[in-house]
Order: sequence, then structure tokens, then C-alpha cells
Amino acid sequence: MSQKWVYEFAEGSKDMKGLLGGKGANLAEMTNLGLPVPPGFTITTEACNTYLATGGFPEGLMDQVREALDSLESKMGKTLGDVNDPLLVSVRSGSKFSMPGMMDTVLNLGLNDESVKGLAAQTENERFAQDSYRRFIQMFGKIVMDIDGEKFEELLDEAKKAIGTEADTDLTAQDLSELVLKFKALYASETGSDFPQDPADQLSLAIKAVFESWNNNRARVYRRREKISDDLGTAVNVQSMVFGNKGEDSGTGVAFTRNPATGEKGHYGDYLPNAQGEDVVSGSRNAHPLTFLEERHPDCYSRLIEIMGILEGHYRDMCDIEFTVEQGTLWMLQTRVGKRTAVAALRLAVEFETEGAIDKKEAVGRVDPHALDQLLHPQFDPDADFEIIAKGMNASPGAAVGAVVFTSAAAVEAAEDGREVVLVRRMTDPDDLPGMIAANGILTSAGGKTSHAAVVSRGMGKPCVCGAEAIKIGKDSFSVGDVVVNEGDVISIDGSTGIVVLGAVPTKEPELSPEFRTVLGWADEYRRMGVWANADTPEDALRARDFGAEGIGLCRTEHMFLGERLPIIQRFILAESDLDEEAALGDLLEVQRDDFVGIFEAMDGLPVTIRLLDPPLHEFLPHREDLRIEMAELESAGKKDSDEYREKERFSRATLEWEEANPMLGLRGCRLGLYKPGLYTMQVRAIIEAAVIRKKAGGDPRVEIMVPLVVMAEELQRLRKEIVATATTVMSAEGVEVDYTVGTMIEVPRAALTAGEVAQDADFFSFGTNDLTQTAWAFSRDDVEAKLIPHYMESGLLTRNPFETVDPAGVGRLVEIAVKEGREAKAGLKIGVCGEHGGDPESITFFEGAGLDYVSCSPFRVPVARLAAAQASIGLGGDATR
Repeated sequence: MSQKWVYEFAEGSKDMKGLLGGKGANLAEMTNLGLPVPPGFTITTEACNTYLATGGFPEGLMDQVREALDSLESKMGKTLGDVNDPLLVSVRSGSKFSMPGMMDTVLNLGLNDESVKGLAAQTENERFAQDSYRRFIQMFGKIVMDIDGEKFEELLDEAKKAIGTEADTDLTAQDLSELVLKFKALYASETGSDFPQDPADQLSLAIKAVFESWNNNRARVYRRREKISDDLGTAVNVQSMVFGNKGEDSGTGVAFTRNPATGEKGHYGDYLPNAQGEDVVSGSRNAHPLTFLEERHPDCYSRLIEIMGILEGHYRDMCDIEFTVEQGTLWMLQTRVGKRTAVAALRLAVEFETEGAIDKKEAVGRVDPHALDQLLHPQFDPDADFEIIAKGMNASPGAAVGAVVFTSAAAVEAAEDGREVVLVRRMTDPDDLPGMIAANGILTSAGGKTSHAAVVSRGMGKPCVCGAEAIKIGKDSFSVGDVVVNEGDVISIDGSTGIVVLGAVPTKEPELSPEFRTVLGWADEYRRMGVWANADTPEDALRARDFGAEGIGLCRTEHMFLGERLPIIQRFILAESDLDEEAALGDLLEVQRDDFVGIFEAMDGLPVTIRLLDPPLHEFLPHREDLRIEMAELESAGKKDSDEYREKERFSRATLEWEEANPMLGLRGCRLGLYKPGLYTMQVRAIIEAAVIRKKAGGDPRVEIMVPLVVMAEELQRLRKEIVATATTVMSAEGVEVDYTVGTMIEVPRAALTAGEVAQDADFFSFGTNDLTQTAWAFSRDDVEAKLIPHYMESGLLTRNPFETVDPAGVGRLVEIAVKEGREAKAGLKIGVCGEHGGDPESITFFEGAGLDYVSCSPFRVPVARLAAAQASIGLGGDATR
């Protein structure tokens, strides 16, 4: 027996979305609820996938289509394309997940030169028949034969212009008949063949076109953005036509059972008289509110409101409904769980739970964690008009407006003067931190979502657009094509979408609703994993705690060396004697201890994981090329013998000494701590002294000291001994005992593969998945995210950016090995993740399955992680909120 490729609507249900697509499954559900649905049938997604794989219809498909069509013709008492009383059908796409407007639809199929006469005779409406035929030729030509749709629109505009109107509805039957001839001539000239007259040929070609639309460019782009798999395929729904364009007693509309923008109760939607569905969707005509339908057709309106209540009660959610009124009769064409804003999602989840339709667990699963980002940051006003000049990566969410500056110093100066700026750089480095703090937002022409600019911006909650490669940066201006933006010109950036706009775009400040805290409170009841934050300052720590963070999973001590403290670490690097080194370390000890006191106070009673210095020392030095230029300018000014020149000469020698071909794999992390032991000794001393101060003040510091970039167990073993010795010395001198733990970051493959050995001297592991991804993939993240990864994703080599969502087969496998072998060696070993993946919902689902104890992310992603961790814990991660 051949495989079943076709299902009549009565044979399906809403639980068959994978096979029948969302549209087909919901049409089946409405049919079985006894609602007024035009009959039809659905061709499965499996048929689509077979067609795409083989280039031809699967065996038996068209025979089953013929059988289903016979059944449909019997129900309707009409034959497809009959010359006297034609049955007409729509052919629509429908995938498992809603992809509005991404794939193709053909309406009025079955019309030809003869059946259009029968349609006119049966309806006694020549104008309607000719309008339906011209629409069919236009859609068939554009969708099935790939004719440029603008060419049809131009002919339509010419016809309207000829009679002095702008409205399609003013065209007469004669006007439309003449337009049909012009459309057919255009079709013939573009395709080299006449418009097909056989309805069977029309249907076969339309089915192929809908199958192939699964792989059109806009559908592929949409799937990448929404993280929808390419292998799902689309179903094809063949449904008898009902017509909203039969006159003023007909029309079409879209309705929502509640407000999709706010979640407010009520009936919302649009209605357009004498129109077909594409007129509403395209916006070619201005629609009326639903109350217009109530005024024109009160019976239809009452029935629609009744059906909306039935569907919302049945689906236990807000529903999106498409309907048509044909000469006073209401027909339901589609329903689905409606898309909504984050504000609406939270309100709907709480209200449906309050009403008893769902429980708290289901309410938690109803909210997309990704959507919470838009509630925590300013956004462009949705009603604003603006022109996009460039697009980069949406590196850190939120909108920012300000005058362009090109240096950190200029940003700081502007902030001191009360001016709002956007810092524009090719890439940022640690030297730029003061300017990043001062600026409203950051824009870079290079780098990706795990670049310095992106990571630091996310931690601060600053909007950031990275890798806008079309931007060419000069000394005091940047250009995009012919557009030149000078220093001081105002731009707007949207870190949620990656767009760059010339001029000021109005923004809306975020507002956290009571439902926000309610849903997150419910989420905390269900999640197993802890949610910690990456924070480097007391201010960030307090913000993280306010968002619900249960600890600090990563405090990066290198950020404490920047700004006004940079000269101190530079003194250490330039030191020419042990005494000079010790003096510089003593000064660093003072400022680091004060920082740690503030962080311990902010997180009192919660764990604080402090990573010892990780980056190579050259990152704290000026760029060698900048020094060369400055020295040449001093020399040309006759100042070669000046103290300023000699100082730059010392820096130049230091940059040569510390420069490395590949610093990411060079003298950094624990290697630097072993090479320059005074650095880590100073940091540990500052940490323990700060904890002692807090304990004497009645505080409860929870200290975790993390050693970065361990590659072999012997490195951690030696450094642990030094850490313990330093801590013991401080506590003995102060007469105060401080509980502390010592652990390591697992951020290179060798550490993961030898986790059983490393665990012998570790109280905890924390996966640094940014570097683990770089080393596992041999990717330089600042380089590949702008060019290679987009190319790999467009060509299908990658379905996910591995720096955004953890790669289960590679990096994920390393995580699983390290978890298993680490806990086999040391039972109860605490394990978390502090890379950027700790705030990604899909990655959090993976970490739940891998058995991690906590995830750590930037403060503004803590609410996202709390919700995602709950969904992962109750088995609703991944597709739960689609």
C-alpha cells in the first residue's frame, strides 16, 4: 500500500502540525468542531520533502490528489474549472511553525477563458468574474512562473489611470476584461507560452510552486532568524474558494480574540468589504475596524464573536483568525495561536492562569524567553519613520541615539559636557572601556556577537551593533556608500535588530509590568539550575541581583585595571626592577581590594566567582602603530630628547617584548600567573582581605576564586597551593577565617578531555564556552562572525552560529565529557557555565540535559535565563513557545 500523502480536512487534527502544517492542522480542527470551513484537503509536509529531495512528485501523490478532488467536487456539487458552474480552489502553503508571508499562495485556481463565463453567469456578476480571473493570472504568473509582480501592478495602475481613479473597485467589468487580455499577453511574453487553460495543469503547477517556495530566499532568511529547521517542509492546502469580492455584501478580515499588542481582553481586527484576503495582507486598501462589520452585517458579526469565543476556549489561548463574508455568509479560513508582543505574552499567560484555563507550569511555557529582551531596554518607537543606512549584528539589545564620536576620550569628554553620543569604532579593546561607559551605544564595523564590544556592552546593558561591514571609518567621519556621516552628526542604532539610522529616531523606554515578576516567580518554582550573572562592578552586581541573579558566576578582574587605573598596571608592565614591580602591585592591591569589598557587599550571602587575570599584558599597552606615529610627530617637532618621547619609547619596547603572533593562544590566563606569580598573589590577597573586611562588618562573603585557561592538571595544582598559602597568610594575620573555594574555567579542549585529572584540585568547574568554541572550531570569533559564519549559514553548512547557541555535537560533547569525568573523579563537583551561551535559551536547554548546576550571563539576560531554565527543567525548551 502506498504512503498516505493527502488528508481531507475531516481526517486531521490540531495535533498533526508536523505532518499537515499549522494551517492544515487548524483547518482540520475547525472542521471537526463543526465551524463553517470551506471544505478541502491537505498534502503533507512529507510529500514536500520527497519532492524537494527527488525533484519530482512522490509516487501516488497525484492519484491521491485526484481522489481528494473528486470528494471535494462531490461535496460542493461542482467540478474544478467547469465551463458552466466552476469549482475554484485556493492553493496555500502551511508549515509546522507560522511563517507569515514567507511562502506562496494561489487563489481562484480553476478559472480559464471558458469557466470565467460560467462564473459570471452563475453569480450574475460579470465584474466579479473578470476581477477574479485577473487576480488569478496575476498570482499564478508571479508565484508559479516567477514573473516580476511589478509588471502586473504597472498594467493595473495604467488601467486605473486611464479612467482617472486610484481604487481597484472603480474598474468596470469591461475594464477588467481588457486587463485580463493584457495580463495574458504579459504572461505569454515572459514565459514563451500561453496561460494554461487546463485546471489539472494549473493545480499541478501550483502544488510544485508551493513546495518550491519552502526554499525561496525570504523563507530561508526567516527560518534562520527564527531558528526553524530547514528539513520540516511545507504542507499544501487545497481549499474550495469563498469570495469576499462579490460586492458590498461581501468582504474579508482578520481578527484576534484579545489584543496581540497588550494582551487586553476584547475583540480586535480589520475588515475590508468587497475584497479578497491579499488586499488586507498587502495593505493595498485601508481596512476598517471590526465594528464596521457589526454595522453592515450584524448577524455575521455576532456569529464571528461566538466563534472567537469557541476557538479561544478550545485552544486555551489568544487566537488569530482569518475569515471571509460571501454575500452575507460567514466562512472561517484559518486560525492559529496568535503571535504577540512580550508585554502581551506575559499578560495573557497570567490572565489565562487566573481564569483557570491553564496552570502555572503551562503559563511559564507560553512566554518566549527571547522576547523578554525587548522589555528590558529602550526600543525604537514602532510608529516612527526612518531610513536605514547600514545593518550589522544585533550584538546587545536596545536603542540608542547620539552624536557620533570616534574615540573613547571624545565620548568621555562629551558625557562630562552632558552630550549624548554613540561611540563608533572599527573594533573596541579594553582601552575603550571609559568611552563605552560614557556613550549611549556602541557601533563597530568589525567583530561579532562575542567580540569585546558585544560582551562588554551586554554586561553594561548598552545597545551595540557590531560587524556593520558596509561602514568605512575614517579619522573624523564614516561613510556608507555615498552617505558620509561626520563626527557630531546624530545617528540612531538598534541593538535588537542591528540597524543603523542617520538622524534621531524617537525611542520608548521599557516598562516592567506586574506580570513580568509574576511569571518569573513561577519560573523560579520550576527550574532546577541556578541563574547567576557576569558582573565586574558593584553597580552591575546590584542590577543583577535585582533581576534575580543568585550569584556572580564571572567577575572579570581585568576590567578593574582600566580607566584611571590603567597607568598602574602599565607601571607593572614597564617595571625594570623587582622593587618597581612590587610598588605597582601594592597600588593595584589597594584598588582591587576596594572593588571586591563593594561586590561582596552587593552580593552579600551569595557566591561571587572572581576570575584571576586572564588577558595577555599587551592588551594594557598602547597600540604599537599609534606609538610609532606619535613618536614620529614628536621627532619632527624636535622633541626627541623630551621625557614624553622617552616614555613612548619605553612603551614601544614593551609592546615589542609582549607582542605575540596569536595572543589568544599565548601568554595569558594561568600561564601569566605562573610566569608573573606576583600578579595572582596580589589578586588573591586583595580578594581575601576584602572578604575579611566584609566579615568584620557583619557580612557574609561567599568567595570563589577561579583560575583561567588551565590546560593541564599540574597548572591548577601548583596555583592552588600558592592561592591557599596566600589566603592562609592573610587570614592568620587578620585573625579571621573566610570560607573560599578554588576552581577553574574549562575553556580549551584538553582541559575538557582531562577533566578527571583537573578535578582533583578543583572545587568547581565553570565552562568558558566563548573560548571553548573558538578552540574547538579553530575560529577566531572577531573575524569569522562577520564573514565566514554568515556565508556558512547561507550555504547551509551551519544552521546555528556556534557563538550564539552551543554546538551539541562538538563543544557540547566536550562539556558532557568534562561533566561526566569531573564528577566521577570528585562526587558533587559544582559545575556551571559563564560564557555567553549561559544566556541563550537553546543552550540553556542543552546545559539542563548535561546536568550543570547553574548558568551565568550578563545582568540583563538574567530574566531570560530564569525563564529558559524553567522551561528546560519542565521539558518545554526548544520549540515550546513557537
